[in-house]
Amino acid sequence: MVALGTSTTLTAQTGYFVPSEEARHQRTFMQWPVNRRVHPDPLFLEMAQQTIADVANAIADFEPVTMLAHPDDHASARRKLSSGVELWDIPTEDLWCRDAGPIFLVDGNGGLAVSHIQFNGWGEKQVNARDSKIAAEVANRLGLELIPTGLRGEAGAVEQDGHGLLLAHESSWVNDNRNPGLTRGEIETRLLRAYGADRMIWTDGVWGEDITDYHIDSLARFTGPNRVLINLPDDPDMSDPFHVAALDTHDALEAAGLQIEVIPEPTIRRVNSIDFVASYANYYVCNGAVIAAQFGDAETDAIAEDALRRHYPGREIITLNVDPLGEMGGGIHCATQQMPAI
Repeated sequence: MVALGTSTTLTAQTGYFVPSEEARHQRTFMQWPVNRRVHPDPLFLEMAQQTIADVANAIADFEPVTMLAHPDDHASARRKLSSGVELWDIPTEDLWCRDAGPIFLVDGNGGLAVSHIQFNGWGEKQVNARDSKIAAEVANRLGLELIPTGLRGEAGAVEQDGHGLLLAHESSWVNDNRNPGLTRGEIETRLLRAYGADRMIWTDGVWGEDITDYHIDSLARFTGPNRVLINLPDDPDMSDPFHVAALDTHDALEAAGLQIEVIPEPTIRRVNSIDFVASYANYYVCNGAVIAAQFGDAETDAIAEDALRRHYPGREIITLNVDPLGEMGGGIHCATQQMPAI
């Protein structure tokens, strides 16, 4: 199912909007993972921390990075982080800054604010006593207005092009674990206001099969106005709800008249778990570079890198082994949140 709607937006009321990710940044925010209820295996937690450090250090070669962590965790984090990564005293549980971190708005005249979509642990599926406060605490530290949206959810569940268009799976929003009692139309109106956008494409997604209820940023990403990269299997399994939902999203984007490029999923992987997320689409665009995953499949890794080079000309393409993030159901984009330049 696909729907394309319009609504009164935050842009019309205040001039604020969320810029595209490829617009220039002041810095990148990230979160240091520490919670042992979330990560009970100390060896895996160490791997997750090193992976987050690798991503942060790669970004720090291109722009400032701020790592959020409890003061008690600064010493251990500092040992893994480069000098280009600053530590702030904001306590964290897990690493998913795209979802728990602040969504920054600009007004084009030097104004900056935070659009507050309340994180609730993907529908209270995970402990979030600290992470649910992060967006507000960052806004407070920066002295920025926190603009309420009336929504619970995550920025990883909505893709935006910075030019008025949003894309989302219903399963991550029209869901009683996030927004009970709200219709899709009501949620759409609030999302459009939250991002300063005026159009939205919905597709069904997948309810209840993963912790995120199928975040869009592991499937499809805007690379410019009306232009999309999407990660699809070469040989879809029509008994797999994620494959069916991915193909439905592709068809919806095509029906909306967008320019689409398909990147195949890797067929050779270092991790063969059925729950492993091997998404080339879950990359991060920073100043001068794209930080992306490679999965050990020489052919598809090269196809993805070439596609990113075409879509983001003039930027370096930096590829990393971030398999621990895939084992946790996410990727590089999920772990980062940009603060735009003003």
